Amino acid sequence: MSRVIVLAPLVVTVGEGRGEGRGGPLPEQFSLLLPVWAGDRGAFLTVAFRSSVDCQTRRPDHVVIVRDGPVPDGLAATIAELVATSPVPVDVLEGARNRGLGPALDAGLEACRYDVVARMDADDISMPHRFAVQLPIIESGYDLVGAGLLEFGEDPDDIVGTRTPPTGAADIAARARFADPFNHPTVVYRRDLVRAVGGYSDFALMEDYLLWAKMLVAGARVANVAEPLVRYRVGAGAYARRGGMGQLRAELAVQRRFRRLGFTTRTQYVRNVVLRGGYRMVPESLRRMAYRKVIATYRG
Repeated sequence: MSRVIVLAPLVVTVGEGRGEGRGGPLPEQFSLLLPVWAGDRGAFLTVAFRSSVDCQTRRPDHVVIVRDGPVPDGLAATIAELVATSPVPVDVLEGARNRGLGPALDAGLEACRYDVVARMDADDISMPHRFAVQLPIIESGYDLVGAGLLEFGEDPDDIVGTRTPPTGAADIAARARFADPFNHPTVVYRRDLVRAVGGYSDFALMEDYLLWAKMLVAGARVANVAEPLVRYRVGAGAYARRGGMGQLRAELAVQRRFRRLGFTTRTQYVRNVVLRGGYRMVPESLRRMAYRKVIATYRG
C-alpha cells in the first residue's frame, strides 16, 4: 500500500516497504537518496536501485526517490514497481517541473528519515558491500565519506577507466583546491551538516563540488575509500558534456564562489581559471587526454 501526501510544491508517495521491522536495528540507520528525471531509463534505474538496496550486505533502512519533473509512463511504471517490491520503505517525491539536480537533492534531503544519507544515481551500480564498508566509517565520527569508482560503457563489465580519489584528510583538502575530491554517486554524509552549510543549492553543473567546499570550510571530517564501490556509467558524449560555454560559465562561477568563501587563494584561483577553464574549451579529443593526465590526477 501507499499514500499520497501534498508537501509544498511536491507530491510525496509513501510506500510501505515489506522489509520494515526486519531483524534488530543496525548501529545507525540511514536513507538512500536517488534522483530521477525524464531522461533516465527504466532498466538502468532498476539495476541501480536493486544493487543499492536488495543486493547490499548492509541495506539502507529507507529510500527517497526524487522525481525531478514529469517522466514518461514507462519510467513512472518502473518507479511504482520498485516502490511496491522494495524490501525497505520508499518515499517518492514527485516534482511538478524539472528544477535541476541541486534543488531536487535538497528536497530529497528534507524527506530523508535519517541523518545519515547515501547518494546514488539512477544509472550506476553499487557493489554489494558498498555500505558495509562506508557506514562504519561514518559511525566512527566522519561527516562525509566517498569511494573510488569504475567507469563502464554499455556493458557493466566493459571497464573503461578507474577514478581513485585521495583518501586522507590532508590529501582531500589539497585536491579540493583544484578539482572535485569526491565521486558524487559514491558519497555517504550526515544530513545535518549538509543542511547547516546551505545544502546543494541551485548551482547547476557544480552543485556537488561547491557543497564539498562549504563542508570543508565548516570543518567537516572527511575520508575516501580508495576501493571502487560503484560502477559509473560513462555513456556516449561524456567528454563532450564536460566542455562548452555552459561548462565554462559554471566553472568560472564556482571559482568565484571559492574565492568568496576563502576556500582558495588568489594564486589558486588564477591557476584554476587558466587550467580548468582552458580544459572546458579545448576540442573533445584533447579534453579526454587532459582529463586523464591533468584533471583526474593533479595533486598540487
